[in-house]
Amino acid sequence: MSSPGKLFFFCGKMGAGKSTRSRLIAKANNAVVISEDDWLTAHYPELIQTFDDYIKYSALIRPFVKSHVQGLLNIGGNVVMDFPANTVKQRAWFTSLCTETHSEHELWFLDVSDEHCLAQIAQRRVEQPQRAKFDTEAVFHQVTRYFEAPAASENLNIVRVT
Repeated sequence: MSSPGKLFFFCGKMGAGKSTRSRLIAKANNAVVISEDDWLTAHYPELIQTFDDYIKYSALIRPFVKSHVQGLLNIGGNVVMDFPANTVKQRAWFTSLCTETHSEHELWFLDVSDEHCLAQIAQRRVEQPQRAKFDTEAVFHQVTRYFEAPAASENLNIVRVT
């Protein structure tokens, strides 16, 4: 029986660079990337128009994602999840994936300034015009209200990037 794989996931405000970092981590660790944006776009095209829609549809895919990720971890595959781990509740879900499969994990905490995030979001609007509706300063501030930096009490293996 092979050893379980390792799970990599990310905490950082909108625009912090989670998706970019996920691709780098995947390449460096021979891992598969599973992107929430890709899953949502594939399964619910045109249905996510508001932040509440995102919350609804994100919750709907989680059971399928969980099963898929745990299957990969159980056969020894390394997995990079380009999903937000920006609240205590979200991070608990990620760590449950590892606990249930006896897998190791790394939480990459992209601890960058709001100014950095907003500059990245502005650049993303230019490079990916299809995201312009959601990649705004107003949405950034709406989403940031829910952001919770990881705490030592969560017992996470944190890699902090500033």
